Amino acid sequence: MFATYLIGLREGLEATLVVSILVAFLVKSERRDRLPQVWGGVALAVVLSVFFGWLLEYTSTTLLARSSDRELFEAVTSVAAVAFVTAMIFWMRRAARSLSGELRGKLTDALAVGSLAVALMAFLAVVREGLETALIFYSAVQGADVNGGPLYALIGGIATAIAIGYLLYATAVRINLTRFFTWTGALLILVAAGIFKYGTHDFQEAGVLPGIRNLAYSGLFDPSTWYGTLLSGMFNVTAESTVLEVVAWAAYAIPVLLLFLLPGRRASAPAAPAAPAPAAQSA
Repeated sequence: MFATYLIGLREGLEATLVVSILVAFLVKSERRDRLPQVWGGVALAVVLSVFFGWLLEYTSTTLLARSSDRELFEAVTSVAAVAFVTAMIFWMRRAARSLSGELRGKLTDALAVGSLAVALMAFLAVVREGLETALIFYSAVQGADVNGGPLYALIGGIATAIAIGYLLYATAVRINLTRFFTWTGALLILVAAGIFKYGTHDFQEAGVLPGIRNLAYSGLFDPSTWYGTLLSGMFNVTAESTVLEVVAWAAYAIPVLLLFLLPGRRASAPAAPAAPAPAAQSA
């Protein structure tokens, strides 16, 4: 549940910041008449994202009859989710400081074109995050004992993100977004490593990769304990794993964490701690 809460919080905050920047720009430019187009684009993006999440689940549970086909589908979606979350993390670290200015420029161009362009811009800004959220959520809960908790946690994360975005937009509250995106990015890399490990296992179950019986360890911890549940649910560290699963986890987590954390610290050191927050608030 914490993993899916983190996914909703991180992806939701990115979308919320984009929407708040667009709304603030229209309000300060005295173009409130274009706000319905922004909200219409946002609503359409949310609907499409929910439909995409349902389509993933429907494909896996209904359209694919054979177990091997389902395993292969889940493996492919897991790898795709890892690719999306990795690209999103590095993109946000690079673009956070210039995001407000870029969106203002694009919205100015969209206003010159007309209402449809404004709606399309809002739609594209949100649908990307929504589709990523649906794909990552679907991959993160594969193999879990799903009883509705992960979905509620995801919704809670999105609700928290909306509340944070509103505080940034409507009040004098400032949040160190650079530090926030660094810590959540590092945690999401570990979540993505677990998804990649699970995808590797699915490829083995489908017969695409060998070594399904070649265990690296067995009985590492009791999965019924609280820490076993936490490790399994958050990072997909299971009590029993194959050699290839462990190799896949390490091959992704170690280099990606190094690339994300080391350059990020050097780049953010000379900057003011809360630099990104005023950009979102002053938009």
